[in-house]
Amino acid sequence: MAAYLQGALIQFMPTKLIPLPNVIVFQYNPETMTHTWTQPPAASAGSSAKGDPLAVTGLPGEAFSFSLVVDATDPIADDKPVSGPLSVVSGVATRLAALEMLVHPSSSTSGGGELLGTVTAALAGIGKKKEANPPQEVPANRLPVVLFVWGPGRIVPVRVTTLTITERLYNPLLIPTHAEAQIGLQVLTGEDLVGKDLVTKVATAADFYTDSLREVLALANLANAAESVVGMLPL
Repeated sequence: MAAYLQGALIQFMPTKLIPLPNVIVFQYNPETMTHTWTQPPAASAGSSAKGDPLAVTGLPGEAFSFSLVVDATDPIADDKPVSGPLSVVSGVATRLAALEMLVHPSSSTSGGGELLGTVTAALAGIGKKKEANPPQEVPANRLPVVLFVWGPGRIVPVRVTTLTITERLYNPLLIPTHAEAQIGLQVLTGEDLVGKDLVTKVATAADFYTDSLREVLALANLANAAESVVGMLPL
């Protein structure tokens, strides 16, 4: 019996040297997955495409939603050298924390530099005359780019839009040992991936790879279409 590949979510966390991947391999693959496509808004009446009912303003939106189950009993029962002892101590808390990090924005500078700079600027302004509209520096936080890996045929950059965790079982210390997570993903396109850093380049390459593979598969379907057309003929 062939072994199934495991799906995964890969987040690249910014560091001072190179992006550090936070790899979340699915403990159990979801049994079902919803793949949704939405059309962009139609072209406005004042655009050059006036009168064309098929004109749109961009690429279609693509989204995935599925449920993941995490459980601490299997790694313990299988006596796995790393995840077994970790599950004894923390249950599924480590897996849940890794999922929660996917929806937390990462600071543009590591090590809390923005917070330190804000506090320093506030202290420097003590005793000085306040301006009518003093400039305010807003921290530049961005959600992390995540790669959704579902076999070799689907590797796409995504943004985690929803995450709902239902904890079902606990150990005596009230650490969750069994939980379900409902996850919603919005696929990022080349228009969304702006920047020249390594993470953006990897995400752009993944988007191009999956789009190219989709086009190849669509062309391969012409063989099925030709066979179907022959079957439609009254022969």
